[in-house]
Amino acid sequence: MKGGLVLNNYINRNKSCNMDCGPEPFVTNISNDARCNMNFRNTIWTGKHLQCTVMCIPEGEDIGLEKHPDTDQCLLIECGRGMCCMGPKKDRLNFQKAVCEDSCVFVPAGMWHNIVNTGRCPLKICSFYAPPEHPHGTVQCSKADAERDEEKEKPKEMPKDKDHMK
Repeated sequence: MKGGLVLNNYINRNKSCNMDCGPEPFVTNISNDARCNMNFRNTIWTGKHLQCTVMCIPEGEDIGLEKHPDTDQCLLIECGRGMCCMGPKKDRLNFQKAVCEDSCVFVPAGMWHNIVNTGRCPLKICSFYAPPEHPHGTVQCSKADAERDEEKEKPKEMPKDKDHMK
């Protein structure tokens, strides 16, 4: 079983759930990683074309209304219940579906979306982005941390004065 021995070299045995193991070859129990995660967002693996994060959404909270212009997203509900809302405009979320454990939500690039935790326990989610959406190693303890990071990542607007108009 030489192939089995080679594969075992890459299995997540001693690495913390708080470590981005990309872009190296990696195998993990993603369901366990999601269920153990207590951070709002924790990056598990980031490669050149794909990224995996796990999320923990407290009771009554949400991931936050967002869209990724050039990134497709797949969200796997590992534990809990919620409501998935999507639509072409921020104020027109005309697609709404209840989600629960083992639901898989596919979000096309450019689609506004949100998932609200409607259950009585934290909503545990595994999220895949193609291409990656967050910087390698991103760990955000709370939604407020994620919102602060998002503001920092936004490109700065150029001042609108006469010198820049030439």
